[in-house]
Amino acid sequence: MSDATNWTEEYVLKHLLTTDSVTRPTSWKVGLFTSDPTETGAAGTEVSGTGYVRTAATFTVAESPSGTWTAENSAAITFPACTDPAGWGTITHVVVYAYDGTDQPAFYGAVTASKQIDQNDTFQISANNLTITLD
Repeated sequence: MSDATNWTEEYVLKHLLTTDSVTRPTSWKVGLFTSDPTETGAAGTEVSGTGYVRTAATFTVAESPSGTWTAENSAAITFPACTDPAGWGTITHVVVYAYDGTDQPAFYGAVTASKQIDQNDTFQISANNLTITLD
């Protein structure tokens, strides 16, 4: 995942290149989508079925041997079990949200393998499997 949303682009540029005040995010969450959220981070369809909530995530940042800096989830991100009899649909994308008083879509990308979530299923992103790279 290396796609920054419009919010992130504005935030980074203001933070680095101006004296504008920006609020540092205090926490991070991940949301599940059944279609591409695009650069807005909200254009796709976020899961809304019974039992679904955006789930907290923590990240570590490190430089790879090739010199690329990446952020990876430092622990598994496990969503609650789907309690909706109709299921949540097929998960195709995720969005990482920065919380700065409200959830702001910060990064988005497609999952490696789409997954149909039926009633009683869970969705989990194993530790170090959600990678954010700025190219």
